[in-house]
Amino acid sequence: MPEVNHLNRAEKTLTAYPLCDSCLGRLFRPPQKGLTNKQRGKYLREQLHLKKKTGVNECWLCEGLLGEIDHFTKLVSSILKPYEFDTFLIGSKIDEDILKKEQELISFTRSKSTDSLKMEVNREIGKILEKKLGRTVDFAAPDIAAVVDTAYDVVHLQIKSLYIYGRYKKYERGIPQTRWPCSICRGRGCRACKYSGRLYETSVEELIAQKALELTSGSEESFHGSGREDIDARMLGNGRPFVLEVKNPKKRSIDLSRFKKETNKVAKDRVEITDLRFSDATEVVRIKHADFRKIYTVIIEGEKPFKKEKLKEVARILPGTTIQQFTPTRVAHRRANTVRERKIYHFAVEAVEGTIARLTIETESGTYIKELISGDQGKTTPNLSDMIGIPCTVRELDVVEIKGE
Repeated sequence: MPEVNHLNRAEKTLTAYPLCDSCLGRLFRPPQKGLTNKQRGKYLREQLHLKKKTGVNECWLCEGLLGEIDHFTKLVSSILKPYEFDTFLIGSKIDEDILKKEQELISFTRSKSTDSLKMEVNREIGKILEKKLGRTVDFAAPDIAAVVDTAYDVVHLQIKSLYIYGRYKKYERGIPQTRWPCSICRGRGCRACKYSGRLYETSVEELIAQKALELTSGSEESFHGSGREDIDARMLGNGRPFVLEVKNPKKRSIDLSRFKKETNKVAKDRVEITDLRFSDATEVVRIKHADFRKIYTVIIEGEKPFKKEKLKEVARILPGTTIQQFTPTRVAHRRANTVRERKIYHFAVEAVEGTIARLTIETESGTYIKELISGDQGKTTPNLSDMIGIPCTVRELDVVEIKGE
């Protein structure tokens, strides 16, 4: 039997405010377990020997809102039909006047254990949909959240992005990693960019994302690479780690083998993707902050013929050296001016022929290789040009391995 105090407060409340069973049950919790709020309210009314029942449409608080649960459930179910998901969560927006009434009622009853009306709406819709859809409510990280605006019969969806991890190889020079908007019109389209809005025809991002958006019916995407190679550099070897984030996907369980095969077919001889698997947002953070060592092959050209012994002397000195690199001139317009320390782990001379030499270099992540060779007017020290006494530049640059995965 509920405490006498509970009954007294419930009777006093019903005298001042006509409430439906659900709203009454949310305010006062009898000790019985496993009852719904509606069953609690009915129980309290029986204990008070009250024969008159307040229907949900006459309820002072919810004003018939709790009688529309089935209606809201159908709205949510209908809007979720095109989407593939395993977990979901229901939210709601309640009219401000009703929320003010709820606060007035809580103050009047001095109840400390009440469920909010919003909580009940969310829970009741969720319970019905779990059975109807065969899906599970997830409070932590649902695939999709549906927020019901109860005043306007509108459902807003919040859809968890789909993340796909992989590695890409770039075989063609002149392709940026991500979209590069025209610097003049900033993507709007102008004569300079032939009204395309972009500086380059395509990018690694677009070549990879195109098929993913098609397979998932996603609205847009974001490309997260573990660093980036220069536009004129190739990405070879084991490829560069990336995470493709597909936003608002309607399909989640796509065939990654098909995605890889069809993407590689479309991007043949330009970009290739491998090692695909489903991922999550935490991996974006990981690869963005990972310090992967990188191995490069570099073709350099000097203003005068190289002396092989001089190059080999540098190859003996540089490994283990920490260089100082002030923000390079070529990226100063988009990078903060600062001095970066980077370690050189390996430096080998593979071939020398006149003014051309081929090198293999392994460095700490974030090293500017072109500036290591040229010196960039003293912004990188030590540098190869100063060490051999011949100004030289990078003719071709390839990333051949990203270590650490």
